[in-house]
Amino acid sequence: MITSIAHVLGTRPNLVKAAPVVAALGDLDQSVLHTGQHYDERLSKVFFDELGLPEPDVNLGVGSGGHAEQTAAVMVGLEREFVRRAPDLVVVYGDVNSTIAAALVAAKLHIPVAHVEAGLRSFDMTMPEEVNR
Repeated sequence: MITSIAHVLGTRPNLVKAAPVVAALGDLDQSVLHTGQHYDERLSKVFFDELGLPEPDVNLGVGSGGHAEQTAAVMVGLEREFVRRAPDLVVVYGDVNSTIAAALVAAKLHIPVAHVEAGLRSFDMTMPEEVNR
């Protein structure tokens, strides 16, 4: 039985996708883990405020960097949080570096993962998101 859910959010599109899911699961024990992949107030905080998302329980603050550096920082931070919180389910959104990092960490810790996605595929393998898919 699922009683605790960790939502991993890293970018503006993740926030948009997560808002209705978090609201619909309102009675469950939920944590919002922000990776900080998008850290500018106009790409992050404003969306938390306007979409009615709860303040993040943690912000890893990974910021910018190369793809490997950013993904690795998310993985290290989330492994710590998943071990500490022991969620029954990790929900990831979209196809950004935070998403692939969270899904991999959860899988390695044997935590079930739910993936919420919407949008078109470009099939342009020069785009990091297309590679992550």
